[in-house]
Amino acid sequence: QVQLQESGGGLVQAGGSLRLSCAASGRTFSSYATGWFRQAPGTEREFVAAVGWIGSPYIADSLKGRFTISRDSGKKTVYLEINTLRPEDTAVYLCAARPLTYSSRQSEYPYWGQGTQVTVSS
Repeated sequence: QVQLQESGGGLVQAGGSLRLSCAASGRTFSSYATGWFRQAPGTEREFVAAVGWIGSPYIADSLKGRFTISRDSGKKTVYLEINTLRPEDTAVYLCAARPLTYSSRQSEYPYWGQGTQVTVSS
């Protein structure tokens, strides 16, 4: 069993940066992959990035260059850094976990956090 808690969201101006955190509990988290998804009002949940249990990162093609994902296995925390924020990045950002390898499909993640709101003002 894995529990996830996101933090680090907030209201920022366009052009700014944020680092979101996903803190996990559970003894086996070191063998889990973690993904970040986001959902804006009235839209479907969108894959953002993921990192496998050995640390291999994967960023959605449309977001490469501004998003960085990393994990600190010792702290059981996965980070999502977002640079040069845009108003269209406004969404609830959720982290999710699944065993071993990452996936861009939300249906393949059994464990989810509650999400953290990111709002970007123009």
